[in-house]
Amino acid sequence: MGYTGMDVNPAASIADGKLDEAAVRAQLERIRSSAEFHVPERARSFLSYIVEQTLAGRSDRIKAYSIATEVFGRDATFDAQNDPIVRIEAGRIRQALEKYYLTAGVKDPIRITVPKGGYVPLFEAMADAETLETAKSEDRPVADRGHLGRIFLAYPSLCAAAILAVAVLVGYFVPISTSDSSSPTAKPVTIGALPAPKLQVEQFEDLTGTPSSAVVARGLTEELIGQLARFREITVMAPSRAGEPLGSIASGNDAARFRLEGSVRTSPDRLRLVARLVEIGDDRIIWSNIYDEKLDVRQLVELQESLARDVSLALAQPYGVIFRADSDTPRRMPPADWQAYECTLAYYTYRVELKPEGHEAIQQCLIRATQEFPEYATAWAMLSLTYSDEVRFKYRLGTNDPKALAEAVAAAERARESDPANVRGLEAMLIALYLSGRVDEALRVGQMGYETNPNDMEFVGEYGIRLAMSGSWTEGCAMMLEARNSSSAPPGYFEVTLAVCAYLQGKYQAAEDWLKVAPATGNPIYHFVAAAVAGQLGKHDDIESSRSWIETHVPGMLKDIRREVAMRLIQPKDQELFLDGLHKAGMATDGVRSQ
Repeated sequence: MGYTGMDVNPAASIADGKLDEAAVRAQLERIRSSAEFHVPERARSFLSYIVEQTLAGRSDRIKAYSIATEVFGRDATFDAQNDPIVRIEAGRIRQALEKYYLTAGVKDPIRITVPKGGYVPLFEAMADAETLETAKSEDRPVADRGHLGRIFLAYPSLCAAAILAVAVLVGYFVPISTSDSSSPTAKPVTIGALPAPKLQVEQFEDLTGTPSSAVVARGLTEELIGQLARFREITVMAPSRAGEPLGSIASGNDAARFRLEGSVRTSPDRLRLVARLVEIGDDRIIWSNIYDEKLDVRQLVELQESLARDVSLALAQPYGVIFRADSDTPRRMPPADWQAYECTLAYYTYRVELKPEGHEAIQQCLIRATQEFPEYATAWAMLSLTYSDEVRFKYRLGTNDPKALAEAVAAAERARESDPANVRGLEAMLIALYLSGRVDEALRVGQMGYETNPNDMEFVGEYGIRLAMSGSWTEGCAMMLEARNSSSAPPGYFEVTLAVCAYLQGKYQAAEDWLKVAPATGNPIYHFVAAAVAGQLGKHDDIESSRSWIETHVPGMLKDIRREVAMRLIQPKDQELFLDGLHKAGMATDGVRSQ
């Protein structure tokens, strides 16, 4: 089970009398109301639905279709193969339950799990019958500080993430240190001291002036702070309980550079949110938006979550408003800080273009940034990605692949050591492990990153690419499409892999259409995909154009094309179909013959 020091009886069930419906429902409510069970409201509804169906003796009805239509509001045409929402939310629930039982629920009397392979929950007694009855009657968990301390010692990285999360809730990010007395090599986690834009979030103004509208305004503010804080490339400074912004007492490099403010107005059936991003110093408004939504008090939490997600996506994403503003205007930062932060800004420009001319310069810049700020997790993550680019894009053809991949993994590890919850670090580890052939490990890291911040479209798209290329095409392509359609996605980045999605479904014309909206840059993968598509469509002019580019710029990739394809496409049938297109394009593919 992965839990020690507990008496777990997997045989205990509703039927044998050791558990009853009231005890299970009390445990469900205990989980749903816990701050440690961090999932969207729709996932909480998902968990309640499958528990209640099981308690009612209808577990045989718990299928993806019934969950999608009865919980998520999908219509009768729902197809689980083309819409992965149930699988995605089930994975989110499983991981959230695991984290809950490692922290707040460590001594709860009942354990609720959702085993992989289905959606029917299991209920297990974690204590004797007397303890269960007491907990049920008092509606409380059974706590044990000694055991909780043992959990924290056993999982130091979880402790660091938990401490950072608490810091967001009670104030704002400041340099935080965590240490484990049993581990002399444990390193402090420092966030606030690193070069990153600081964002002051003001309490949204309640323009309606009723007790209920005040609750809505505060709830929106708190939800937005929580979602913004997931983006580790910015530092979030929240208002104090007294309403005095903590950022107002800061000065120099500790002062916020941006302020997010706004107002909320409610009516019986509408909610109107006005949000503005202001550059502190000259009070210049650099972004503003109005959100006007139907208000249903029964779905208020979900509406707050949705609005906060829209605002955080617009502001804090890579390529979002804050990063564009910083790219356009010199910052009031110490020179060393600005130079290090400027490297991360430059990296996003490089990533959009993905040209070999910019690769070495950005890599050297990031090396200097990590030397200047050895705890700068985002810089380590981006440095790792540049090492991975040497392998996947062949930007430095003389580079030894195993050496570059080893450097990629090492830099990603440094990012995770500095900040375990940094999604860029998880993204770097995902890609480095995948290219190293450690696919299962890579996908586990991908799921971890997705759970950490499902709103980070940069990560969602990259995780979707690895899922798709490992064989989960339906789920992976859906995630890539979501990332590509987000307002802050890098232009042209996901289109090439979406072309591969269409290609491997035999939709060659759709694949060509995706390529037409992808910029034909110096990225060799674009030209290989274009060659395979043109080969299947029999378009000789396009074949010649792609083949000429490849032979001129990356002839070495053609010499070992099977290895290059196998490094990306894991399933043999996918490899053969892609190689078949290249063979039809007249490129030698080691004996592959067109069908």
